[in-house]
Amino acid sequence: MRAIPIAVTALAAALTLTACDSGGSGDSSSDKSSKAATCRFGIEVESGNAATTAGDTGNVPVTVTNLDSAACTLKGFPGIELKSGDASWTAGRQPGAKAAKVTLQPDAAATFTITYVRGKSGAKDSAAVKTVKITVPGGGDARSFPWSYGDVALKTGDDPNASVSPFQVAGD
Repeated sequence: MRAIPIAVTALAAALTLTACDSGGSGDSSSDKSSKAATCRFGIEVESGNAATTAGDTGNVPVTVTNLDSAACTLKGFPGIELKSGDASWTAGRQPGAKAAKVTLQPDAAATFTITYVRGKSGAKDSAAVKTVKITVPGGGDARSFPWSYGDVALKTGDDPNASVSPFQVAGD
């Protein structure tokens, strides 16, 4: 009589483990480890060195803190979406940057930087950004924060002149 419950339990466990495998494409943002259980992260957008004039470059540092009671690993790049009403623009990866794998112990922090070029207010080649939506790989749902750094220049069409750096352990 015990053979059936044990077999059912083993089958359920095997199916559960199989369901976690996304089949990975080799892209760090879609590999099976990033589909594992999410970690809880605190995100804080720090005061940046804002670009004050159109054409100037500004940097906005962001701190990500592990709020879990166990170590959590950040892989890939954070997702950055600049938004204004229904319009949105996705910041690309910092040119030449390689994705880092950063393991954070509980209460430890990592940083990344959003770099942007200030656009001219009201110009066709500028995005009137009001919020920044940040996604942390393995960190659950995206979170939005006010953008107080002015318009962001557009390179071409809907491509913002903005990029995001890889994660780096805070203090490095």
